[in-house]
Amino acid sequence: MKLVKIVTAAVIAAFALPALAQTQSTPRIDQRQQNQERRIEQGEKSGALNKKEAARLEKGQAHVQKMENKAMADGKLTKKERAKIEKAQDHQSQRIYREKHDKQTAKK
Repeated sequence: MKLVKIVTAAVIAAFALPALAQTQSTPRIDQRQQNQERRIEQGEKSGALNKKEAARLEKGQAHVQKMENKAMADGKLTKKERAKIEKAQDHQSQRIYREKHDKQTAKK
């Protein structure tokens, strides 16, 4: 249980630091990232996601965040970059749904 809390804290910190450095030019992308992270946390709390599933989904969220950070490195987000990030977010959203609604649950 301690490991889950440590991993969760590390992931939250990883998302928070780049967000502080960013300008607010991607509010829609940032809001969606927060919503998806909340869905993962809710799945952990309800038992719909086991530890492995949650860790895998958080790793995917971190990948999308890295894509956004890389795209924003020059201070501008092109339409092509935005489309690529949103497609990755769509994929992550589908993965979250599938993992939360499969037959695997967290063992208590």
